[in-house]
Amino acid sequence: MGKAGMSKPEARAATSWTSLPGMMLDMARRHPRAPMLRYWRGRGWQRMPWAEFAQQVAAVAAFLRGRGIEPGDRVLLVSENRPEFLIADTAIMAIGAVSVPTYTTNTVPDHAHILRDSGARAAIVSTPKLAERVLEGAHETRALELLLCMDGPAATPAGMASALWAEALATPGNLPMLAAEVEQIPAGRLACLIYTSGTGGMPRGVMLPHRAMLANRDGVAEVLRPLKLEGECYLSFLPMSHAYEHTVGYLFPSEGIEVVYSRGADRVAQEFQEIAPAIVTAVPRLFEVLRARMLAQRDQSSALKQKLFDRTLALGLRRMDGPPLSLLERAEDALLERLVRAKVRTRFGGRLVAMVSGGARLDPDLGGFFLALGLPVLQGYGQTEAGPVISVNLPWDNHRRTVGPPLQGVEARFAADGELLVRGDLVMDGYWNSPDATEAALKPAADTPGDRTPWLHTGDVGQFVEGRIVITDRKRDFIKTLGGDMVSPAKLEMLLMAEPEIAQAVVAGEGKPGIVALVVANEGMREVAGEAVDRVNRKLGGAERIRRWQLAEPFTMEDGLLTPTMKIKRREVLRRYEPEISALAR
Repeated sequence: MGKAGMSKPEARAATSWTSLPGMMLDMARRHPRAPMLRYWRGRGWQRMPWAEFAQQVAAVAAFLRGRGIEPGDRVLLVSENRPEFLIADTAIMAIGAVSVPTYTTNTVPDHAHILRDSGARAAIVSTPKLAERVLEGAHETRALELLLCMDGPAATPAGMASALWAEALATPGNLPMLAAEVEQIPAGRLACLIYTSGTGGMPRGVMLPHRAMLANRDGVAEVLRPLKLEGECYLSFLPMSHAYEHTVGYLFPSEGIEVVYSRGADRVAQEFQEIAPAIVTAVPRLFEVLRARMLAQRDQSSALKQKLFDRTLALGLRRMDGPPLSLLERAEDALLERLVRAKVRTRFGGRLVAMVSGGARLDPDLGGFFLALGLPVLQGYGQTEAGPVISVNLPWDNHRRTVGPPLQGVEARFAADGELLVRGDLVMDGYWNSPDATEAALKPAADTPGDRTPWLHTGDVGQFVEGRIVITDRKRDFIKTLGGDMVSPAKLEMLLMAEPEIAQAVVAGEGKPGIVALVVANEGMREVAGEAVDRVNRKLGGAERIRRWQLAEPFTMEDGLLTPTMKIKRREVLRRYEPEISALAR
């Protein structure tokens, strides 16, 4: 028996699943009473079993059909992480339409671009406030015909139909007929358009067929099964409109893991203890925030506790990196396991099996901090264009300076210039309305003229180390200085942000005499940020050294300088700060 007295769903081989709705409705048929989703509503946590999920999917699918949504139509989906998101997403795909999940943080121009590019006929939004922004974007395109709002009425313009979520749920839906219908969806049918947030330029719609996300599901399931996580729970707080969370939002339920939707990033620390999740996915920025909090708490502790914390960290890193611990140190480390690491794990709920980092590069020192303290941080790697997961470290074979081996079913190689190439069922069909960009991303490898099969050209540079992928740079992001030196901005920015005084950094120097930097200091650290820059410079060679730097205000999503997954939009920062950068580079 699983939690709350309900039977645990047992995952099966996915050989007969050809679509995401087919997988979800099949799980609901076989495990109707098993807990599927948990969410905060009113003043407490509520649970949704598989049967209720399936009935609501059938109702929303019938509603959309009744309002004229046909196979191939695109439907915009703008919502926080909540059951209605997954229900709507599944219903859209179940009737052959194409889901277009987008961020709740999108600006009006963002919505206008995506509506114009996708040609969406309908939009499903969570709140009237979000609806206002979507409708303002729609005013520029005049493409939307229907707005469905989850939480309340929104004022729609003349000629646009509107409805409430309660009306959609009240629509009679024929679940057996829909379940039989989704069994016929071919794996190659377009399931969704995921618009890449990107770090520069306008977002492009990545065309992901069902087979791409099912391939991801099968590859990750091979990693999960030895962990025996059926009946455990997963804490979901990354935006479900991001390809990473969108895929795992289907993957974990299909493996019998209950999905718990977080109330927001500001509640995550509290929810670790409330929910006691077995697995969490996150972006590096969350780990940076958690480390800062843990170090602040360490600084407020007694001298003895500080010493124990520091010794635990030092011995934990030694266990990973060497030299080997002596017999006495092993005994000391075992004692610290009980005195320090056990308490750290308890603060994170006590049941964690994996905290998987993706979406951006995780600094090995940052990952090492958590591993040394007994928290199972695993780094993975992927791209929206690949479903999105390409590789991941394994809990029993974790190498923090790599992003792990490719998933089962993923073919990966490095081209002569070091670029990582990927192919397999996980790879996208291309970019929506962008044939030139598609041709540039999906093409045969230049160094194998006899093989004309297209590979996804990731734009990332690296190498294999004992079968594991190591990413070192972005191919397109190298800076060429006036003197002809090629410098990696990713390396310099990583070194700067690893310093405790620096929260964010962007370096520049393309066509300039040398490298300059914009630096955002951590709270209370503005006066000593220069010391951090000096320490970094001492680690660098001549061409890489930062000649001049300047403090900047924090880069945020609100000012358009961060993606929803907290990655810095380098090109936008460089464009906006062009006068300051030019002055620094003189």
